[in-house]
This record gives sequence, C-alpha cells and structure tokens, in this order.
Amino acid sequence: MRLIIFGTGPFAAPMFRALYATPHTVAALVTQPLRNARGKDASAPNPMRAVAAEHGTPVLDPADVNTPESLAEVRKLAADLFVVADYGQILSDDLLSVVRLGGINLHGSLLPKYRGAAPINWAIYRGDTEAGVTVIEMTPRVDAGPALAQASTSIGPDETAPQLETRLAELGAPLIVQVIDDLAAGRANPLVQDRALASGARRLRKTDGIIDWSRAAVAIKNQIRALEPWPKTYTFWHREGGAPLRLILGHVAVQPSESTASAPGTVLAAQGDELQIATGDGVLKILEIQPEGRRMLPAAEFLRGYPVRPSQRLGPDDKN
Repeated sequence: MRLIIFGTGPFAAPMFRALYATPHTVAALVTQPLRNARGKDASAPNPMRAVAAEHGTPVLDPADVNTPESLAEVRKLAADLFVVADYGQILSDDLLSVVRLGGINLHGSLLPKYRGAAPINWAIYRGDTEAGVTVIEMTPRVDAGPALAQASTSIGPDETAPQLETRLAELGAPLIVQVIDDLAAGRANPLVQDRALASGARRLRKTDGIIDWSRAAVAIKNQIRALEPWPKTYTFWHREGGAPLRLILGHVAVQPSESTASAPGTVLAAQGDELQIATGDGVLKILEIQPEGRRMLPAAEFLRGYPVRPSQRLGPDDKN
C-alpha cells in the first residue's frame, strides 16, 4: 500500500523508521511547520523530518492540514492509508476521506483509558503500574475509534515520562506494521472501545507542576516523574528575610514508614545530604533540587549554598 505518515514528535519516529523495512511505500511525511519553541532553534529539524531526509521522502508541513489546498496536495499523492502518531493537528473527515482506507493512529495508552494529548504523563501522575499503546481506526471523535491492536508494558517505579515514552514508541513500531499488513490482507479485526471505561488525558498546563504538600509523598514523586521535561514540578522555599525562592524538584525518594506531626511542606531535616520534607502521608527525601536560575544540584551541594533549616516551610508563593 501507499502510505502517508503524519507525525512530528519523537514518539512517532520508531514507527516511521520501521515502515521503510516493509513492502509498503512511504509516499510522504506530513508534519508540523517549524516554530520557535521554548529554548529551541526554530530551524532545528524535528525527528520525523530527519528520518524523511534519510530516505528522500517528500515533506509537507501545512499550518492547517485541513484547508482545501492541503487536501488537494494530499490527494495528488494517491495514497491508500494515513498513518498518524504524535502529529499535533486533528484530521478532518474531509481529509480522512481522501484515501481509500482512511487513517490509523498510534496512541500512547491502553485505550479507552487516557484519551487525549498527554496519556503517558497522566498514567504516571496517577500512579499506574501498567501502560501501553493502541492502534485505532481514526474517527471524528478523538482517540475513540475501534482498536485494531494493543500492547502493554509495566511502568518502572522511578521511570519518568520521557523514558516511558521512548519505550512505548519502540513497542508501538511493530504493532503499526502488523496492523498495516492486516489491513492490506483484509484480516483486520476492529474492536469497538467501551465508552464506559474511557478517561481523559488533557494537555499539560504549567500550573500542574505546583506541589500540594498535603498529598502523599508517593503521589508527589509520581508528579515529579510525570511532568518531565515540562512543566516540571516546583515549590517555593519560604525563607527568613527574603522573598520565596522557586525550587524545581528532581530525583526524590519516598519514606512511607516515616510519620510526623509536622504540617505538610515543613522541612524536617536539612543537613549533609539529608533534605526531608513532611507530606500529607509520609516523608519525601529530596535527592536533587534546582534553585531558580541555577542548574539541578545534588541535595548536599544545594544545602551547602542555601541555608535551609528544619521547621522552615515549602509551599506555594503566597503572592500568587
């Protein structure tokens, strides 16, 4: 079959590479136009562009993929199937109707769980121990189409969102190839999703990163793992004689057996390499921390430069 690939981010790249080793033809890549993202050179190619360049594949990058002009460009390619992952735009019914078999999408969750833009992040945030990928038929409702294939994997207790995304991308690549082969052979078996089991995974917001110290220590650790590389997880050190200092938390450890009568957010220990904070359930030991305007520091180095003391408080900036 002739395929048109829609993808932008790193989650789609292993799938894209895998398709070149099949009998199918990659007719073109459709990807997002280059933009000046946070801290990045606008001229830097995304990973999908790099794969396309290796294989001499034509690249289309419309600002709006659903305009009549974009539809006309895609129609000229005379493809059989759209293959979509980590693209960044919703494909209209008119666009999906341009090709004989419509579109399939590789999604980073065990659908119907976590429909939406950030399934991997929310799976970790909510403390799931299992994640996976699902290939679905594309329909007007986002991530709601019938499932064509699914694969699962366990989530490591310290695994971050970028690490899990890398593993899920590799898990999804052979799954996409299998589904395309099944469609070509007429043996695909779509299974309708159970809407009663559906849950959302909305796009992340900067405010998702603020720590609520009344939550359990394990929940805060999950938040830190989930919100890498953006928006990261942060709090404010309320120090004497100065404005609150914003702190980004890196690697942490949970001490669930610890009990304390101290209010959540209270510094319990701040000496040597021990930086321990009371939470709503258990104690969080901070192993890495980044003061505003500095690099990420081991706790011991941070404590040598910043006079944090027991009984001081971490929490929201009271002015916000």
